[in-house]
Amino acid sequence: MRILIIEDELKIAHALKRGLEQETYAVDTVSEGREGMSRALAGNYDLMILDRMLPGIGDGLEICRAVRAHGLKQPVLLLTARDATKDRVDGLNSGADDYLVKPFSFEELLARIRALLRRPEQSVTTTLRVGDLTLKPDTFEVKRDGATIMLSRKEFALLEYLMRNKGRILSKDQIIAHVWNFDADILPNTVEVFIASLRQKIDKPFKGRKLIRTARGFGYSLDA
Repeated sequence: MRILIIEDELKIAHALKRGLEQETYAVDTVSEGREGMSRALAGNYDLMILDRMLPGIGDGLEICRAVRAHGLKQPVLLLTARDATKDRVDGLNSGADDYLVKPFSFEELLARIRALLRRPEQSVTTTLRVGDLTLKPDTFEVKRDGATIMLSRKEFALLEYLMRNKGRILSKDQIIAHVWNFDADILPNTVEVFIASLRQKIDKPFKGRKLIRTARGFGYSLDA
């Protein structure tokens, strides 16, 4: 899953990027409001973390309003030093989904991110399931037919994205946009290599139906 962080305090932005990448997320950081607005409106993110006060723009809440005005529904989490009730109300009324006051613990931020990324039908449990394949984003546990499957961080991120979009055909461009960050050096066959690696681990060793499908000329899907 790909996250955009718009934060002008570079120390905070870099710390969040390092921490979230350790949790398998692809992360882009922007420190200036106008560039942040442009990135946010591109719509290539699964979640946005936004500092309220930003240079280059009147108020970070403008980004929230612009994102919603453009019909984008990605979750937005506001980070801010303002903790008055009116500030919280203004943030939520601008279109933000959650509001976290600085200073904060990374563990709480991570829990809020996981909650925001859940689909409504997954709100009761954090386990993703496709057929006999299960994935737990909070513990990085993957199993099929009761057997544990060991994945690299990028393989895990790719599988999570496929499972969150089960039944949908995803193009290579869509996969790259949500699994790798903006600055990643992606070769033309990178997605093919990782899909092949996943097949070796979640399909080939098991007798059940193959879960990863190729739609030639279109992309890939994961479906039971």
